[in-house]
Amino acid sequence: MGAGNTRRESFGQPGMRVLLDGSPLTVATGGIRRYVEELSVALAARNPADEMHVAADRSLEDVARLREAGICIHDEPPVGWNRRWWLIGLPRLCRRLNITVFHGTDFTVPLRHRVPTVMTIHDLSPWLSREWQPAARRIRRRTPWMLRLGLVDQVITVSEAMRSEILARFRFTPGRVHAIPLAAEQRFRPVETPPGAKPYFLFVGTLEPRKQIHSLVEAWRPVYAATGIPLKIAGRLREGFVPPPVEAGLEYLGAVPDASLPSLYSGALAVVYPSEYEGFGLPVLEAMQCGAPVVVGNAPALHELVADDGVVVDPRQGDSLREALRRFATEPDFRSEWAARGLRRAAAFSWHTVAQSTREVYREAVKRFERSA
Repeated sequence: MGAGNTRRESFGQPGMRVLLDGSPLTVATGGIRRYVEELSVALAARNPADEMHVAADRSLEDVARLREAGICIHDEPPVGWNRRWWLIGLPRLCRRLNITVFHGTDFTVPLRHRVPTVMTIHDLSPWLSREWQPAARRIRRRTPWMLRLGLVDQVITVSEAMRSEILARFRFTPGRVHAIPLAAEQRFRPVETPPGAKPYFLFVGTLEPRKQIHSLVEAWRPVYAATGIPLKIAGRLREGFVPPPVEAGLEYLGAVPDASLPSLYSGALAVVYPSEYEGFGLPVLEAMQCGAPVVVGNAPALHELVADDGVVVDPRQGDSLREALRRFATEPDFRSEWAARGLRRAAAFSWHTVAQSTREVYREAVKRFERSA
């Protein structure tokens, strides 16, 4: 029987064999890591007839939860020709496992179009500024020609704002680009603040130029002088970025474990995320789900995420950011109103919905691949 017939018969089965790129799981933290972990677990839970696989050419970090969900992990370092992972090793693994669809979770798919493929493009930051993504040279070079050469059957992105940018930049067929907003983990929920705990403003995210950390500190400084409310900044430092120096009331927490984030969010007077560019803004959703009011930059994706239930400011105009911080510091009713609105907004997002929509895209990828076979 020919290879084409074999593919069509396997694709006709009620269950799918799905392989996700596990490369983001080779690091302990990060938004794309969380995306891969939560999506794979949600897919396995929602579609028990499917066979879920996650693979990388390096050892994966902390994947016990995936194994418990019944997901097959393939992370043994390849040998021989298989070390050319995207060209040879990964296509061979797809063939050996009889994979129905491959999901490139981080801008990349196999260099041979042997199975249906889906690529997630989280944002366009690798192309918009080399200062934002200095280590993304391979993505900048490889992803556009993967799209041009037809190696990608369907594209997923994380907001309608990003979908519009992708269509404009890569001129991809509109019906093949799908906006599927993310969700926050169930662990992110309000945590009771200990009696006598002091309020603080909070930023959570990677410390890099587009997050406008310097603008945040400048806007916060006079508020601190008037109210004494400190600013805590949590997140890993991107190589090459120099944050503002430590001063009175300013505390750098470094990368905070996920298990500690719900209480950190819940205790914040407001979570401030004045980024000038985002694909989605997952820390903002996590904060809202923990009952913290949010102040965000006016990037289209952030505005889309919070809708009318978060305070939106222009991070380049310090007056609007400073005024928002002042009101949260001095008006308790102002905080209560925005906290309640954020909780209601957060309830609209779930990983169950993300998994359902993503699997529908997998089906579309299979149909397109079969038409072109």
